[in-house]
Amino acid sequence: MTAETTPATPPTPVSTATAATAAHPPHGPDTLCEAGSHLYARALREGRVPLRDAERTPCLIDFQLLLTDAEDARWLRPVAPALALPRLLDTIEQDIAYERRRGVRLADTFTPLMAVTPDARPPEVASTLTVLHGLPRIGEAVDRALNAATEEALCIQPGGTRPPEVLARSLASAQGLLSRGGRLRTLYQHTTRHSLPALAYYERLQGDAEVRTLDELTERLFVFDRSVAFIPANKERDIALELRHPALVEYFATTFERLWRLATPMYPRSAKIPSGSGVTPRQHAIATLLVEGLTDAEIADRLGMNIRTARDHIARLATTLGSGSRAQLGYLIGQSGILARGSWGS
Repeated sequence: MTAETTPATPPTPVSTATAATAAHPPHGPDTLCEAGSHLYARALREGRVPLRDAERTPCLIDFQLLLTDAEDARWLRPVAPALALPRLLDTIEQDIAYERRRGVRLADTFTPLMAVTPDARPPEVASTLTVLHGLPRIGEAVDRALNAATEEALCIQPGGTRPPEVLARSLASAQGLLSRGGRLRTLYQHTTRHSLPALAYYERLQGDAEVRTLDELTERLFVFDRSVAFIPANKERDIALELRHPALVEYFATTFERLWRLATPMYPRSAKIPSGSGVTPRQHAIATLLVEGLTDAEIADRLGMNIRTARDHIARLATTLGSGSRAQLGYLIGQSGILARGSWGS
């Protein structure tokens, strides 16, 4: 028995073109180029073609579809398709047989090695990002994370007042965290300070729960035990990302901490938001957004209030500054210096 050798014909024949034919793209006989097909058909019709005509289609010579005329080397004669096809198919069969023998040798090499660790299993790589589709699935994932938490929950809840039914659904899970000795901290927008259901919700909790508020917040965020975070993935909030990458979770936790230091306490001890010069903190926040050129609807969305409330505050601000138009109001805000003052609170 002789040693295993590779087939005489390579698995995928390619062009052996010289520099003059380097532009010819490599391909196999099963994907004969258009120029090659035309020249081969012409050779079959005419019986032979000049050697120079095949300079741009070296594939025909490589695949032995054109052979040098024995009587005149300046010409090429075609091999009949009925003869060429079986030869090419036989080459493919040889390649397949060779690859099968390689597979057998590979199995023979690794089989003894597999016996060394018979119980070995592929390492489990925990997914660091999961896309959650639909509010039910998002709610279930958040509840699982909250119920598994033992140390802390950090929550950012932008928008206006919290619906009582939404608060009621999370009461048991939140109380469970507090009962396990965990800490619950929540950031709301200032509009929530007037929400009786939200205040009643936190008064029912027993444990280390705190609430603070800001005029503007990031999008919704939940971080549990600094090991998993949830953020919305679209504006409608019906798609969310569950993140378990340590660097990302720590980034979101740090963002929360910085906003927390800027926020005004609301529960368990409520701190009053300071005001000055006849302009309330809410009107000051609105003035900042007016100068940025935001519309009434955009201001309402940023500050978590309905558009009617936003327009009411804008009207009061205009009265305070003596403005008769929206354009004049922006000018008077800039002239009044209220945006430069640092005593407005958060």
